[in-house]
Amino acid sequence: MTHNGLPDGFLWGVATAGHQNEGDNIASDTWFLEHTTPSLFREPSGPACRGYQQWASDLDLVAGLGLNAFRFSVEWARVEPQRGVVSAEALDHYEQMVDGCLDRGLAPVVTFNHFTGPHWFAAAGSWTGADAPARFAEQCDRVMARFGDRIAFAVTLNEPNLEQLLQAGGKLPAEAEGLKTQMLAAAARAAGTGTYASANVIPADLQDAFQEAFTHAHRAARAAIKARRGDLPVGVSIAIADEVAVPGGEERRDAKRAAVYDHWLREARQDDFIGVQNYERIVHGPDGEVKIEGELNGMGTAIAPGSLAGAARYAHEVSGVPVLVTEHGIQTPNDTQRATFIPAAIDELVAQAKAGTPVLGYCHWTLMDNFEWIFGYGAQLGLHEVDRVTFQRRPKPSAKTYAEVVRSYRDVLSASRN
Repeated sequence: MTHNGLPDGFLWGVATAGHQNEGDNIASDTWFLEHTTPSLFREPSGPACRGYQQWASDLDLVAGLGLNAFRFSVEWARVEPQRGVVSAEALDHYEQMVDGCLDRGLAPVVTFNHFTGPHWFAAAGSWTGADAPARFAEQCDRVMARFGDRIAFAVTLNEPNLEQLLQAGGKLPAEAEGLKTQMLAAAARAAGTGTYASANVIPADLQDAFQEAFTHAHRAARAAIKARRGDLPVGVSIAIADEVAVPGGEERRDAKRAAVYDHWLREARQDDFIGVQNYERIVHGPDGEVKIEGELNGMGTAIAPGSLAGAARYAHEVSGVPVLVTEHGIQTPNDTQRATFIPAAIDELVAQAKAGTPVLGYCHWTLMDNFEWIFGYGAQLGLHEVDRVTFQRRPKPSAKTYAEVVRSYRDVLSASRN
């Protein structure tokens, strides 16, 4: 049953990721790359937000916003820090988080791989290794065996198409591509292996091989998860901009969609939902991208609250399955921009749902400013700021704004039921 275009049980949440938030993920490939010379990473993650220790009070923050969902990742590198060695402590930890969500009325949305993997996995060929799908399926199985009966949604992989999106949009300078290759070669030497690879620093010439590898891994993970619990909704989350064409730009727009999104949207036809992660709108003209007038976000593109609705519409059109917004937000140091952006974007998403695009939930990225991969702690997307010395969380005005938007929609939902 739907009300105002939103189904009963619509998820209002926030999204986080293990490596970016937990800290001291020392058995992971990303940690190793952060400490490689040269490194593409601006700075090491270090303690991140100390989320591994502060998870309970962080869940209190989420519940305090009036939300009913929390997306987080289970760090494979913590669960299996050495090949074949499983950490009971890590599994206990993530089980406590799942139960902590349920205790607070939060639906646990679990990502089984959010970019980072174990160091041993990266040194053995990473996702392109012959046994990678089987290794990942084993990890999914052990997680499911522990607490799969209590989670609400399973996301296998986070943004396996991110590198295609960055490269198609020219988001990384040419020197970054060279530095990436040098870093991975140095990491391979330091690890004593022929190659070293990681999910969100893939060289341009390996994109096709990784897309194929990620596809096999996604299918193996889905099968492993479904074998434990056939009724659990499973999907993959992709990075997707809202691609818009002005007259004459349709061919360029369609080529971008075909290169970056369509493989995964077709793959999602076998899934229960498609995870949509949207941060910007790109406008195509006959000669290339067209600059839109207006305020810019921290990514250098014009702030477009309607971009999420447009991305969700296209994702559903191609995949045919419902959309779960697993990430959406705005990179900006100016929280006034964020507080203005959130309600406008959600209103457009709800209007799109009313128009017929099935949307299961919305998770804002992110609960707090954290480690944004190669950009380190410079990029700010959180609803809370984090003191880098004391690790105290302080709500920004946008946190209250998001809470108010959610409350207003949930009030409408409950009123329509009565």
